[in-house]
Amino acid sequence: MTKVAIVTGASSGIGRASAIALSKAGWSIVLFARRIDDLNETKSLCIDSEKVHVVQGNVTDEEDVAKLFQTTINHFGRLDVLFNNAGISARAIPIEEMPLSQFQNIVNVNLIGNFLCTREAIKIFKSQTPQGGRIINNGSISAYTPRPHSAPYTATKHAVLGMTKSTLLDGRNFNITCTQIDIGNAQTDMAGSHSGGALQPNGQVVPEHMMDVTHVGEAVAYIADLPLGVTVLTFNIMATRMPFVGRG
Repeated sequence: MTKVAIVTGASSGIGRASAIALSKAGWSIVLFARRIDDLNETKSLCIDSEKVHVVQGNVTDEEDVAKLFQTTINHFGRLDVLFNNAGISARAIPIEEMPLSQFQNIVNVNLIGNFLCTREAIKIFKSQTPQGGRIINNGSISAYTPRPHSAPYTATKHAVLGMTKSTLLDGRNFNITCTQIDIGNAQTDMAGSHSGGALQPNGQVVPEHMMDVTHVGEAVAYIADLPLGVTVLTFNIMATRMPFVGRG
């Protein structure tokens, strides 16, 4: 039986790399994001486009999320893995200069979107036969150690860690498990500016080492293929020479 995965934020970056890696591993995949042209490009890069289905929508929209999961069941009949990947960050500015609207937008995408997708996945995991499934949350090294002037992003990633632990605990009796993958300096549109110079705690702007995002996609596919009796609670993958351990 072919396994089925949903990847949110699949139009670029980590989501695209993960979809490609899952496709190489033989998965059927539902790609979800706002940008339909970019979603179709991701689909074209997958090994078997017949096993890839595209759904356009926004993780912050309750109706869009419900449609995503219903479409997945209609198209493939079950769900085995949800990769909660969709997320945004903001430019580094002091918290006293940050508009409430910007803070709320990051919370809506990074945390509320995670909740909405997790809720719908759990419904399916509990009701399907065989019961169970795996959720992989895109955390960040910022779930543990912040960058300067990153309060909203850091707060949401700390919250995602709490969601990960709660999901794992509450799903235990239903063969549902949850992993948080914490990524540092993968070469994507979101993080790529760090290679040109990132603000450090001492006030300097220093270029940082990056890693190929392909390695992240392969890590997601590895975790997805583990049996449900095996849990990886947190999985850190980062560029070896980036500042994290001992940051600041």
